[in-house]
Amino acid sequence: MESLLVVDDEPTVRELLAATLRFAGFSVSSAATAAEALDAARREPPDLVLLDVMLPDLDGFEVVRRLRDGGARVPVLFLTARDAPADKVQGLTLGGDDYVTKPFDLEELLARIRAVLRRTGGSAADTLIAGELMLDPAGMSVTLRGAPVRLSPTEFRLLHHLMRNPGRVLTKAEILTDVWRYDFGGETSIVDTYISYLRRKVDTGDPKLIHTVHGVGFVLRRPRP
Repeated sequence: MESLLVVDDEPTVRELLAATLRFAGFSVSSAATAAEALDAARREPPDLVLLDVMLPDLDGFEVVRRLRDGGARVPVLFLTARDAPADKVQGLTLGGDDYVTKPFDLEELLARIRAVLRRTGGSAADTLIAGELMLDPAGMSVTLRGAPVRLSPTEFRLLHHLMRNPGRVLTKAEILTDVWRYDFGGETSIVDTYISYLRRKVDTGDPKLIHTVHGVGFVLRRPRP
């Protein structure tokens, strides 16, 4: 049974979500503040966190930042009334895996939860190699020249997607669909942001692995032997 942590300071919302998710077959715990959420996630990491952005002590963005800084890679689905594109981009840039705005449809929310769990659940696929960069989908690990590289869940999924398609130019729209599974209404700057993160972490040597195809998207090219 997959475990979920519901974080919302409104008791009615928190209790409704917990009851609905338990009925759907999940194990559910809950928290009303950022402090409670951080403690619960570190003490017994869930399979996914449903996180309200507007909490009384810290906002949800800071909760994710602290989780990631502490090495926690638990998937996070933001659940909030803040629906501005800038908020969505900020939440996903910090390492969130999806962003659902209130009011929400419970069936859609369940579908999004299951989609995030599928995407972040790992894979038995073979290790992917590009030069001195290695990615192990099953172990959710990345090494560069033999040294481990720390990536957020979204960075890991993006790199995995690029390495699964070596030599193929991927449009930004394709990447949004395949990595985020989210409709940004044509807003593709999040892709550029994450490509920049990856370049700083895994593409610092020569020859370069990740290439920009101007006006189209990006491609990962394996070095020639």
